[in-house]
Amino acid sequence: MTTSPPPLARLAVVGVGSIGQNHARVVAELENAELSGIYDADPDRAREIANAFGARTFSSLDEVMAASDGVSVAVPTAYHREVGETLLRAGKHVLVEKPIANSLEEARALVDLANEKRLTLQVGHIERFNPVLQELEAHLDHPRFIEAHRLSPFPKRSLDIGVVLDLMIHDLEIILHLVRSKVASIDAVGVPVLTKREDIANARLRFENGCVANITASRISPEKLRKIRVFQENAYLSLDYQEQTGHIFRREGLEISREEVAVEKDEPLKRELRSFAESVATGTQPKVSGHQGMAALELALEVTRLIEAQTATAS
Repeated sequence: MTTSPPPLARLAVVGVGSIGQNHARVVAELENAELSGIYDADPDRAREIANAFGARTFSSLDEVMAASDGVSVAVPTAYHREVGETLLRAGKHVLVEKPIANSLEEARALVDLANEKRLTLQVGHIERFNPVLQELEAHLDHPRFIEAHRLSPFPKRSLDIGVVLDLMIHDLEIILHLVRSKVASIDAVGVPVLTKREDIANARLRFENGCVANITASRISPEKLRKIRVFQENAYLSLDYQEQTGHIFRREGLEISREEVAVEKDEPLKRELRSFAESVATGTQPKVSGHQGMAALELALEVTRLIEAQTATAS
């Protein structure tokens, strides 16, 4: 007796700027989803992206909700709560780009509503779907020191938030996931360069279990760089998210051996949206839940607060 495959999840994309257009592209390619359509505040932009991927356009959120089971929300952060709440109240599963919301209060409102409605609320922390991170977790024992660097050229987007909420939050969420201990203390510094908010920042986290994490993020770098190193008692792992490559360095007596990590390369966004479609169709828990997205936001907001306080004191 053959088992029929689960039904295709009907997914819409709301907001097709630089990030949302890639969501539309990937959903249109997924084997376990159907791109039900696209909605954007700019109708011309919606038509342009819809035509590129053979999709229909919606003229309102009501049309989105009538034709979809789940929705990928890639609107500016300031509208995450408004759009997310509208969709959840209508019984739609939601994937919302990171950060989950503008404030902890708004994030909690989304998480509570999703729990009340028993709906999927997934947060777009895309690096959790990077194949290289899976290899790190497979070799992870007891991290003692973590160093992460995330650098990019000036993006000319997400200028309503600083680099901590734009870029560093990826690594903050990953580190919370890997360490699984409460943060004991935070030191942070940041500098605005091209915007009114911090464009380069560094944070040093100390956890109650003794682990220390040092995170640097910049959106004014001439090059793109996304790397993490995790030090354990007898080894450390060096991984490159961008190249999807990695190495393990082990202590063997008085020498250090170097072993390449075998990574099956794949597009993280495809894995993320495929996972969301599966959650929509089968009710499985998302890899990055609303609660986890809220924890990352809480930490990012505290880092941002410390940077703003330090900047105010310096001036």
